[in-house]
Amino acid sequence: MRRGGLRAVCVLGLVVLPTLAQARIYTCVSPSGKHLTSDRPIPECLDLEQRELNKDGSQKRVVPPRMTPAERAAWEEQQRKRVQAEQSYKDAVRRDRNLLVRYPTQAAHDKARQSALDDIERAIASSEKRIAELQKERKPLLDDAEFYKGKRLPGALRVKLDGNEASQQAQKDIIENQQAEKVRIHGLYDTELARLKKLWAGQPPAFDVAPPR
Repeated sequence: MRRGGLRAVCVLGLVVLPTLAQARIYTCVSPSGKHLTSDRPIPECLDLEQRELNKDGSQKRVVPPRMTPAERAAWEEQQRKRVQAEQSYKDAVRRDRNLLVRYPTQAAHDKARQSALDDIERAIASSEKRIAELQKERKPLLDDAEFYKGKRLPGALRVKLDGNEASQQAQKDIIENQQAEKVRIHGLYDTELARLKKLWAGQPPAFDVAPPR
């Protein structure tokens, strides 16, 4: 019986010890000046500073008062900005790493630039060729129009002349757009090259973006 009783006491002790170890002590001074103590945060002091104590009475930590709606809104905005900054930093690191993988050397970058420009030059050359063809097609139409100088042009001839002029203008617009695209591509590759030179020189990815704290 004694051995069984001792076993029961030991089992009870094993159950009680974790409970005591997990016990928390909160203390505060209420707005009325009363000292309050509890094993959980004290409702009367939620808007005041509370102290969480160790079992020996020493201070474990200070529990700040709960936030006002304005403080919570400010805190949530701060958290949103922090998450946004973290994502921006990760995106910048990923962008630079991808840039280095794609262009390990300036030769690779120059080749990519030229390839992009070659496509535009081919498009411009194609439009210029089409304009030359249209001008050639226009010459006999103008010759025919000479017979009607000072007179009203026949409807069919006028339609052909107008159509030829519209087609030439369309090709000229294409060339103008392609020239603008050349400027855009040069600007893009110039910006990339300036960044790549710093990365090739040893700057870490996202070197110009402040890391989140």
